[in-house]
Amino acid sequence: MVLFCIAVIVGFLLLAWSADRFVGGASSIARILGVPPMIIGLTIVSLGTSAPEIVVAILAAMDGTPGMAIGNALGSNIANIGLVLGLTALIAPLTVRSQLIKRQLPILFLVMLLALGLMLDGELGRLDGFVLLAGLVVLFWWLVLLGMRDRKDALQDEFSESIPASQSMKKSILWFFAGLIVLVFASRLVVWGAVHIAQTFGVSDLVIGLTIVAIGTSLPEVMACIVSVLKNEPDIAIGNVVGSNMVNILAVLSMPALIDPQIFDGEALYRDMPVMFAFTFVLFLVAYGFRGPGRINRIEGGVLLSGFCAYLLLLYAMSS
Repeated sequence: MVLFCIAVIVGFLLLAWSADRFVGGASSIARILGVPPMIIGLTIVSLGTSAPEIVVAILAAMDGTPGMAIGNALGSNIANIGLVLGLTALIAPLTVRSQLIKRQLPILFLVMLLALGLMLDGELGRLDGFVLLAGLVVLFWWLVLLGMRDRKDALQDEFSESIPASQSMKKSILWFFAGLIVLVFASRLVVWGAVHIAQTFGVSDLVIGLTIVAIGTSLPEVMACIVSVLKNEPDIAIGNVVGSNMVNILAVLSMPALIDPQIFDGEALYRDMPVMFAFTFVLFLVAYGFRGPGRINRIEGGVLLSGFCAYLLLLYAMSS
């Protein structure tokens, strides 16, 4: 049991390190190729911060535990809002000035409604997986169009300052592949340890995915958001979460559907999906800013964090 816990902890630390190197290498390559910082931030960074969830979902589905992959997708979205933004807002209030983020928030609801519609029959099949991946392509196409059109958005300056400066192509490629390799290895450690912990305690793969794995794979978002707010870049902090949540639904949830399609645990649909919608609705209310800039203050951050803790207690009570 100690070995399994060590594997999960080491895996999470390596996930955080490798995701940062992976995103940094990919962003630097894109800059060398002349991709505007806005496009890099909206697409590559969003995809990169979800890379741990994607790789973990692939390996979990290949290991015959698709419930962990589904739990990881839903649980990471809940953790991104409740834990990541809640904790970040406690450190410093978050002000949303970007119109791009305000346009993305309603799209996040559409993405979640798409996933809900596909899951209502209690099964994630390969057709569902292809629909989700097609949605991911459409999403990135839309984000590129937004980034090209709204270059004076508040995110532009923040992305220009936060995205790593271009280094040599050779070094960028080296960091990119080093991050990717360690990412796969770390994900394997996490899945191996989490599966055995679940078996030891008799907990379902879904619950492990919703809790231990979801919190661990959200570490890159935690680090990215805290660093952003300390650098006075609050739009990036919220934009990372919104972008990552859309990618989690479309990319992460599609992995178990494509690799190991089967009937999933109904609790994911009737318990965890409504919780994800509730957290997203609260984020929309506080961050949209109907009459000006949106703002997540410390009190609201505390409410989000308390809500996340209450959700964990609910999972514990239902699984014990």
